[in-house]
Amino acid sequence: MITLSSDFGAPYPAAMKGVILRRSDARLVDVAHDFPRQDVRTTAFWLREVLPYFPPAVHLVVVDPGVGTDRAALAVRAGDHALVGPDNGVLLPVARELGDPEVFRIEYEDADSSTFHGRDVFAPAAARIHEEGVGSLETLSDIAPADGFEDLRFPEPTVGEREATGELLVVDDFGNAVTNVPGEFVDDAEELEVNGASAPVAPSYAHVEPGRRLVTVGSHGNVELAVNRGRGDEAFGVSVGDEIRLEKR
Repeated sequence: MITLSSDFGAPYPAAMKGVILRRSDARLVDVAHDFPRQDVRTTAFWLREVLPYFPPAVHLVVVDPGVGTDRAALAVRAGDHALVGPDNGVLLPVARELGDPEVFRIEYEDADSSTFHGRDVFAPAAARIHEEGVGSLETLSDIAPADGFEDLRFPEPTVGEREATGELLVVDDFGNAVTNVPGEFVDDAEELEVNGASAPVAPSYAHVEPGRRLVTVGSHGNVELAVNRGRGDEAFGVSVGDEIRLEKR
């Protein structure tokens, strides 16, 4: 299969699908096309959480604020998977989860548009890799090992026995605020000070009354600031990129 991820909304993903289907018999699976516009880091986080659940596939990813510039186009082999997309770091966090990444540069000169490389560069490359096989990257004439590339890495928290300082990485559509602090920090805690305000630690949202704040560990394994049937980002007054200070009470 080929999976497709982008910040395009509609109807642009349909053009990429048309290009792929003219060149291959791939089964196409949409991951999401409503990633935050031009937000490379948020997209990279969610792809890292989602794509490892897929069987071997080619993953086409287009969140590309540098389209039309001299940024490179990449194909990355990671285990039995391949990823295709722009050289802005978006592919590397999930590639490290899928396997030991091998990064290749896609050479292109005759793209029909300088504003739609998803259709004109990345979709044809994804179709070709699907048809030739993930192991074929060294043999394709317009793909060569990359001698440098953007390698996005998420910030590391500072974690002590009683205190942790991290960063708010993403906020999901429910308003759950995901930090980079590992969930193990709250294993023995019943209540935390979050940037100076107290909140209980609970195993799930429904363990507190509706509308009440809580700290929990999300499916991603990180500490999450939430509200049962509400928005954690608003209740805790936090935004992506904010410093988060946690202290066990």
